Amino acid sequence: MDTLGQYYVVARQLYSEDSFKETHEKIHRRRKTLLDHVKDYFTCDSKRAKNAALSLLPIVGWMKIYRVKEWLLSDIVSGVSTGLVAVLQGSFPVLSLMVGQVVTRLVPDTGSPVNITGLEGLSQDEQRVIVASSVTFLTGLFQLAMGLLQAGFIVIYLSDTLVSGFTTAAAVHILVSQLKFVLGLTVPGLSGPLSIIYTLEIIFGQITSTNICDLVMSIIIMVAVFFVKEINDRFKSKLPVPIPIEVIMTIIACGLSYGFNFKEKFRVDVVGQMVKGYESPIPPNVEVMQYSIAEAFPMAIVGFAVAFSVAKVYAVKHDYVIDGNQELVAFGASNIFGASFRSFVASTALSRSAVQESTGGKTQIAGLISAMMAMIVTVGIGFLLEPLPKSVLGALVIVNLKGMLLQVTELPYLWRRDRPDFVVWLGTCVAAILLGLDLGLAVGLGIELLTVVFRTQFPRCAVLANIAGTDLYRDRKDYLCISEPDGVMIFRIPSPIFFANIEFFRNKLTEAVGFNPLRVLRKRNKALRKIRKMLSAGMLQVTKRGVLPTGYSSANDSEDEGKMEELDLPSDYSNLPVQVNWNSQLPANICVPRVPIHSLILDFAAVSFLDMSAMKGLKAALKEFIRVDVEVYIVSCDENILDKLCSCKFFDDEIRTSMFFPTIHDAMTYVQKKHPQEDTPYKDQRRKTPTKTKEACTKL
Repeated sequence: MDTLGQYYVVARQLYSEDSFKETHEKIHRRRKTLLDHVKDYFTCDSKRAKNAALSLLPIVGWMKIYRVKEWLLSDIVSGVSTGLVAVLQGSFPVLSLMVGQVVTRLVPDTGSPVNITGLEGLSQDEQRVIVASSVTFLTGLFQLAMGLLQAGFIVIYLSDTLVSGFTTAAAVHILVSQLKFVLGLTVPGLSGPLSIIYTLEIIFGQITSTNICDLVMSIIIMVAVFFVKEINDRFKSKLPVPIPIEVIMTIIACGLSYGFNFKEKFRVDVVGQMVKGYESPIPPNVEVMQYSIAEAFPMAIVGFAVAFSVAKVYAVKHDYVIDGNQELVAFGASNIFGASFRSFVASTALSRSAVQESTGGKTQIAGLISAMMAMIVTVGIGFLLEPLPKSVLGALVIVNLKGMLLQVTELPYLWRRDRPDFVVWLGTCVAAILLGLDLGLAVGLGIELLTVVFRTQFPRCAVLANIAGTDLYRDRKDYLCISEPDGVMIFRIPSPIFFANIEFFRNKLTEAVGFNPLRVLRKRNKALRKIRKMLSAGMLQVTKRGVLPTGYSSANDSEDEGKMEELDLPSDYSNLPVQVNWNSQLPANICVPRVPIHSLILDFAAVSFLDMSAMKGLKAALKEFIRVDVEVYIVSCDENILDKLCSCKFFDDEIRTSMFFPTIHDAMTYVQKKHPQEDTPYKDQRRKTPTKTKEACTKL
């Protein structure tokens, strides 16, 4: 938007916060208490009931806007493609491993299982199925409870940067897991930290045993799918639906494998015999649930967080909103229902999500068709896919990971634009690759929170100056023509002030003004002691020309350290026959640092809160400046913070509400009127070399 040549003029009186309140009456609103929020939460009306129903049954909402002509064919193609992969690939590996740990703990490979009622007389496999389904049921209960209690807010801690790094790591895990199929190797499933390294070690140790037929077939399929997908993207507007290349390649591979007997001639590992039908439903085992509470809750969190991370990637890409509470309810309900039919804990399926998105899936119709495909294959036509080489599935999964893997190209941009976000992305990705997705997600969250602490604990404070001819104030290091009245400093604090950064703020403020006010105060009080002693001893004589020394005092006299606590109190000028000007020459070897400013303006526009520790530190800092005759003004302070300062008895005889101003320009105008002799025209930064104010002292 071009604003050059446009002006506005505002004429108003100068305000402090006190005068503004006197002039403009404020509406006193009643703020809601915790009890009010609880009542609102449990209050129900027709509108809330409708929203709740739509949240629990989102299909009602999106079916109303479903574009049959534009979306249905794409959803069918995508659903069929995804369904084929879903039938032939297992559940989410991380949760499968977490469930497996509980299963092997309660029903170990060797020895007797834990004494649990309901497992007597069953085979080991049957016992393990009951344990897995009971853990799934409990996980679903946790997720459903969190969803109903609106605990979906936890997803706000999953930033886009963290999600990008995490999903890239997940794609790497899936890529490595598919290598054994592409190369035709026998690699055991490993879990835990560094499992990906051990898996790669095994793969490279067996690399000479690669099945050439599997490898060649995988390369051909990946190249063909890649080029067809590029065509789909390039001619998206001209094609009625994307070319279903995954389905085509699956059919071709099945036909070739069956016709040329790949399994016998080339020792290709195929899908093989598939289990038909579904088991009858069973109730969960309560004792198993009691034994697995400690593991089920982390599963509920990890399953939801990982799934939401993947969903967030596609939500950003396709510009739609996802509801964390709705996702929790959905996962909880599906796990509770699925556990009755001996299912594992449900979560994301990154490979199948990538297949569905890349094949043109638009809505949950694709997911419904995918589920129907799995059901049809499981019940009736699974035998048709028995000759399909597993390497074909691995190749299809790998080529569909392209979008996730290319997220690594974000790193150069993050390095140039935001180094902390770069650290979050890289740390999350590396941790998830090396430690596993569950621990990697926890490490990523930890790194993300540390960057937040770093940004708030070490903010970029700045000294501001007026842009000449305007009421705008910017960092004086960044602009050329600026106006800086002598004796005035404007200091900006660009973050909340709390216990962790209050000392950093005080140190930066001291560094900016160029002197330590507490040290100056102590020096002044020591000097006053010495002046009083010399006056009483006759070493100083008051004349019309000022105070003249009549004798000399040793340096040790000025270093009287008695009653050190009194040195931090305001300077006492009572009973002195003269007025002390600390910026002029002082008699009798008295050395006191000079204070180069008379006014300090603190910009609180970015300060969103203060805790009790910060208030104590801020009060101490303000008093130190006030006691060395520096007038302190606080501007743009949030009204809630100002109210909190009042309620916490922040103000006293030294710190008053009159030091608060609504804007920097109000405070600066007030200071310039109060100290007119200090006004100076604007300074051209090109002619000025920034210098640090040094402590100066004068001696007689």
